[in-house]
Amino acid sequence: MTPSPTALSRAPRRKVERLLGDKREKTDPQCPDELLGSEAVQFSPATGEPFSPVFSPGHGEILGLRCWRQLLSCISGFGFAFLRLSGDKREKTDPQCPDELLGSEAVQFSPATGEPFSPVFSPGHGEILGLRCWRQLLSCISGFGFAFLRLSEVELSITHFIVFKVVKNFVFQVSWRTEKILYRLDVGWPKYPEYFTGVTFCVAADSLNGLVYVAQRGDNIPKVLVFTEDGYFLRAWNYTVDTPHGIFAASTLHEQSVWITDVGSGSYGHTIKKYNSFGDLVQVLGTPGKKGTGLNPLQFDNPAELYVEDTGDIYIVDGDGGLNNRLIKLSQDFMILWLHGENGTGPGKFNIPHSVTVDSSGRVWVADRGNKRLQIFDKDTGEWLGEWNNCFTEEGPSSVRFTPDGKYLIVAQLNLSRLSVVAAPPVGSIGNCTVISTIQLADQVLPHLLEVDGKTGAIYVAEIGAKQVQKYVPLNSYVPSFVL
Repeated sequence: MTPSPTALSRAPRRKVERLLGDKREKTDPQCPDELLGSEAVQFSPATGEPFSPVFSPGHGEILGLRCWRQLLSCISGFGFAFLRLSGDKREKTDPQCPDELLGSEAVQFSPATGEPFSPVFSPGHGEILGLRCWRQLLSCISGFGFAFLRLSEVELSITHFIVFKVVKNFVFQVSWRTEKILYRLDVGWPKYPEYFTGVTFCVAADSLNGLVYVAQRGDNIPKVLVFTEDGYFLRAWNYTVDTPHGIFAASTLHEQSVWITDVGSGSYGHTIKKYNSFGDLVQVLGTPGKKGTGLNPLQFDNPAELYVEDTGDIYIVDGDGGLNNRLIKLSQDFMILWLHGENGTGPGKFNIPHSVTVDSSGRVWVADRGNKRLQIFDKDTGEWLGEWNNCFTEEGPSSVRFTPDGKYLIVAQLNLSRLSVVAAPPVGSIGNCTVISTIQLADQVLPHLLEVDGKTGAIYVAEIGAKQVQKYVPLNSYVPSFVL
């Protein structure tokens, strides 16, 4: 006797009913008891008495999951989705995969004719996703659906602030494509984050000596903190630093030096200063305490950042909201070699030039934050080479650095709390911006400026919202892009 399709469907339905939870009441006319996930009363297998599958206080309530069925729906949802996306190579004859399990290749029967039919995809449909039948596709879709609905219902109170902080530091992304994951967060850096006592504006890495410098703002606090690349605190200093904005470590075999752009209004403000590793002042560029537009003597107004080449040549972006909007190149003896300096939107003009770096091909890259673009110049002549703006329609870049191999740019966007890994163009071409991967930070983290270690490739991010510096370590692997 041919079993009816209704009878075949009841067994898996009952199994899922026992797993899935829903906030709809069983009295809801739109959600009768026979629907999957309804809140029908359950009965004890031992006594036959009805019971409620609600959590005890202090368990799943902190995640917004009111009962074990809801928790299981979340877990099983991700389980179905992961298994389906990762591919299920079991044959229908596999004794470990009986017909009554969801997604198995059991023969189904037509509701209209009662005739058996195979629910396998036609070539070119789900096979490209590794899904061999419609039931597998539906299990994948429903799995993500249940999981997403459960997680989207999460309501965290102030009493669970720690859990909130943890959850917000994760990114959930669903996509059918495979995304290249290049970095992971080093949760152990620094060893003692208590040393961050102010607003962390900038960070520099001395890859030659394995040191990391962090500059922070605040009253009666050390302005510069020095760590090892492993995260151990070494020392702090505060001499002649007013309000740091950008920092750069330019060490050689014979000298350890740290440059700081100072945008303060005090006696040390509107200058760019060179220090040794212990905070002794070595050199001052600009007129201390006096902002201006002059070139002889050289004056600054809110200098944002600088980049120092191994040759000693210096590239300065001057104008974080001040009088100036310019890019200046100085020789190692501080003579002006070339300059682009005018407020505007055209080639070679700026609106808040915020960050600058140089690639191995002799190109200077400027984060033209207010104009939502990166501008590129020839480092020898200052000739304008082009711009990238297609990646920054939402917000302009606040910081830019290259990876040690020169294959990627790491770009920060402040208000989006996002880091983007962008493919570097080949020599002789600018082309368009292509994002390879992103690191989405929690809301209001606000990555201001970043640094890439020239030896290890680690990314250090100064976050003015979170008031900390975080480290991301290179990781070469491909994983499915639904990532927690």
